[in-house]
Amino acid sequence: MKTVCELNGCAGCMACTDICPKNAITIKDSLRFYNAIIDEQKCINCNLCHKICQECHMPDLKYPILWREGWAANPEIRMKSSSGGFATAITLAFVNSGGIVYSCSFINGQFIFTSANSEDGVKKFIGSKYVKSNPKGVYKNILMNLEKNKKVLLLGLPCQIAAAKNYVGDHEEFYTIDLICHGTPSPRILEKFLNEYRYSLTSIKDITFRVKDCFGLSNEKISFTVPTVQDYYTMTFLNSISYTENCYECKYARLERVSDLTLGDSWGSKLPKSEKNKGISLALCQTEKGLRLLKQTNLYMEEVNLENAVKYNYQLQRPSAKPIQREKFFTMMEAGKKFSRIVWRCYPNRYIKNSIKTILYKLKPFRDVGGGG
Repeated sequence: MKTVCELNGCAGCMACTDICPKNAITIKDSLRFYNAIIDEQKCINCNLCHKICQECHMPDLKYPILWREGWAANPEIRMKSSSGGFATAITLAFVNSGGIVYSCSFINGQFIFTSANSEDGVKKFIGSKYVKSNPKGVYKNILMNLEKNKKVLLLGLPCQIAAAKNYVGDHEEFYTIDLICHGTPSPRILEKFLNEYRYSLTSIKDITFRVKDCFGLSNEKISFTVPTVQDYYTMTFLNSISYTENCYECKYARLERVSDLTLGDSWGSKLPKSEKNKGISLALCQTEKGLRLLKQTNLYMEEVNLENAVKYNYQLQRPSAKPIQREKFFTMMEAGKKFSRIVWRCYPNRYIKNSIKTILYKLKPFRDVGGGG
């Protein structure tokens, strides 16, 4: 099997599929690995895929020149955002200045990259998405708009930003924001979790992965767990067990960044708890373009201790560590075992505690009624 980058090391950035003139590349998702496979019958050995691949060719990294924490000055933006609303506020300001924004949206059961040039369009990007997204086609579209002298902003994961930089090259009107990333699972793992509740990605219109510091899957009509217990998809994600193989060797999990601006959560903030509860964003700025993005946006910002910010965002130091239970997790997943059973086998103590909490929560109304009789 001939692959674009090292076997089982593909991040799924999809840039090679965009650049190939013969459509000779297919991204294979085998749950635990992604691979960019080359059809040697179609391949003309132009080598464009290897040149564009961010796993093979890493763009220049830059050390931050400015670091700040804060939130969107508009309280509604802050309230609706996973964190302090920096990403939403910046993208709104960008489209209002005449630019086009590309980022991930959940549409028809897929986490794909789409564009927005209006305030309404930007709203579909709001919210964290703890799953591997598909940027296929975005690189061609970005380059096309840049060649039309449009101003473009790409908001994505570091590997996706790196791929875009390799594909697009240097353009004064191309702005980039990367998100501090733990790692990402295949969307097929999320699908397997939903199947246990007799749902699928295509059967739901929207899904929320997080509300401020409360991590958990939710939907207007679906209850995945009781409020006192974290659902098992989120639990496995936060325990770093479900990521694709490349994430544990990520070259971009470091303080030097590939983008103009890096955004995340200011987990180590010294600000009052009342502000933390509303969400506080962290911004690391690497370039003059990044400074322009911050200056054109109505944000409340304060200085932050960089060492402390890095301490509480370990992805600014190193990739996520691979748990010892990961092999068992994927072996059972590939064998078609139920998600809950896999969690029971990998995290028996956590599973038992969650089961007890669930029973106690469901019994509470009966105890309340009995106590008042």
